[in-house]
Amino acid sequence: QVQLVESGGGLVQAGDSLRLSCAASGLTFSTQAMGWFRQAPGKEREFVAVIGLGGATTDYADSVKGRFTISRDNAKNMVYLQMNSLKFDDTAVYYCGARHYSSSVSARSTYGYDHWGQGTQVTVSS
Repeated sequence: QVQLVESGGGLVQAGDSLRLSCAASGLTFSTQAMGWFRQAPGKEREFVAVIGLGGATTDYADSVKGRFTISRDNAKNMVYLQMNSLKFDDTAVYYCGARHYSSSVSARSTYGYDHWGQGTQVTVSS
């Protein structure tokens, strides 16, 4: 069965960095675009970043552009989110999602993803 397992979350101070990882199994990783979303308490899950099959194509939410970097390692079935200059408003549970490359649904929409991980908590203290 498909499994996405996030790791790397934690409690940090504003201005610090964190690197999230997502390990994928049970799917053909090279056919999946991979995304990161986040959900703060009382809010809907929101798009953070997405990366295409080969890693050359990326897209970011305006709120994280220039601070976060998404990357993938197809040999290891891994996707990463490097988060720099963290802010209090980045506090959320971060989720990894997988979507088939042929999906016509926007990659910025949660409906565009077929599989999700359980999430990892990121807490930024101000």
